Amino acid sequence: MDYQPVVVRKHPRPASTKHNAESRYWRQYRHPVFIKEYAPVTSVHFSPAKPHRYAVTAATRVQIYAPRTQKVTKTISRFKDVARSGCIRGDGKLVVAGDDSGLVQIFDINSRAILRTLDSHKQPVHVTKFSALDQTQVLSCSDDTTVKLWDVPSQVAITTFFDHSDYVRSGQVSTSNPHLILTGSYDATVRLFDSRTGECEMIMGDPSGEAGARNTTPVEQVLMFPSGTVALSTAGPILRVWDLVAGGRCTRAMSNHQKTVTSLAFNADASRVLTGGLDQMVKVYDVGTYRVVHTMRYPAPILCMAISPDETHLAAGMSDGTLSVRRRQPKASEPAAQDLFSIASLRTGAFESFLGGVLPVLGQGHVKEKKKSKPIGDVDELKVESKRKKRLREYDRLLKNFKYSAALDSVLRKNVPPTTAFSLIQELIHRDGLRTALAGRDDVLLEPVLRLLLKHITDPRFGEMVCDVANVVIEMYTPVLGQSPLIDTLFVRLRKKVSAELRFQKELVKAKGALDMLLASAALSVV
Repeated sequence: MDYQPVVVRKHPRPASTKHNAESRYWRQYRHPVFIKEYAPVTSVHFSPAKPHRYAVTAATRVQIYAPRTQKVTKTISRFKDVARSGCIRGDGKLVVAGDDSGLVQIFDINSRAILRTLDSHKQPVHVTKFSALDQTQVLSCSDDTTVKLWDVPSQVAITTFFDHSDYVRSGQVSTSNPHLILTGSYDATVRLFDSRTGECEMIMGDPSGEAGARNTTPVEQVLMFPSGTVALSTAGPILRVWDLVAGGRCTRAMSNHQKTVTSLAFNADASRVLTGGLDQMVKVYDVGTYRVVHTMRYPAPILCMAISPDETHLAAGMSDGTLSVRRRQPKASEPAAQDLFSIASLRTGAFESFLGGVLPVLGQGHVKEKKKSKPIGDVDELKVESKRKKRLREYDRLLKNFKYSAALDSVLRKNVPPTTAFSLIQELIHRDGLRTALAGRDDVLLEPVLRLLLKHITDPRFGEMVCDVANVVIEMYTPVLGQSPLIDTLFVRLRKKVSAELRFQKELVKAKGALDMLLASAALSVV
């Protein structure tokens, strides 16, 4: 009869909560590429149009990077002072940027030619953005406390808002209504403007307002949900959620950062909010509960951050001039699903072929065949079947030769999982060879045995077997106790750990009894 290898028993393990599905997804953004700029990176913006090139603003230039190679494809450096807020238009053809001289310039992204110059601001312009719905309009926010909405073809300001009393460092045109503009200022207020009336329609975070909604520090960043009904703002380390439908009421205030939050970004479907701060952390919030579902650490304080529309790149600019770009490799099914339901596909009108020819039948799974192609030979050909002999593991070879002590030593190494070690011990018990394997050991050979027992005495998977082995070891080596300080220490630690576990189990029994009594009384009261 052939030797039967040791069967390693698989124990059920509790599900690990360390890396849930959300954390696993964000951990896919790996292999960060660090690009060193000459000055702090103050703005990163991804083009909404494919291939989603991104504009990086640092010092007196705006650089356009290719997402695949992370190489600079265009450099725009026609600025009189430090450049700010390089932003790519929705069609990916134009770039707008401001600078510290108060100038706003619009460039052709390919030729880098200056197409329009808007020079009404008197102080640095920190925000320049194209309107998402009307691509002929540009928003600019300046340190001269004004907010302007420009008509690009005529180079004329459609509306100018003078309501802020301090630097305006953040702003956005609503993606659901081209007339609504959300801004945040160093006067600690968030304001909602309407370009049709030219007035401020809503003030949020006023220092004289309610305690929970009161801003006492400058507003660094604002962001409006695509629906246009909820807005976010950051002031210091606090992220606030504003309900615009309810008149700008503050519904949430979260302080998960240790320092000022400097950047806000949505993922592709606005189901997650990413915040970056001077504490070198990027935190991901679930917008349903506003709980932090993942945290990423960076090597320097974060000044700006953006995520690509296809969610394959996460870029962050830091105060030491470093640009970090993390990449995620999408699954093969992801792009196909996006292209399948794209607007271009739906507008073709070929619905029958679209649904019947591309999509699988609903409710039916797809099973891949694992058959290998077999070579076809002559009909009368005789093939002698050959089986590869399975190699035995080291402990199996030793067991086969009845070297029980050496087999036990081979599974006491650090790289051997405990399931393998205790499966071998179980086999030794079945063979009545445990005492043989443990006998005749000096302090050097006995130490790994005691450390194994000490480590897993409280593990419910192995606790019973550990107790049986410990009883045998104590019985065999009690006469020689006191000869090795190391072995004596390990025995004392084992005793203390068993005593602590017994006390813990007693407390658990007490708690269980109390819960049983409460549940029984609750059941009686219901009846």
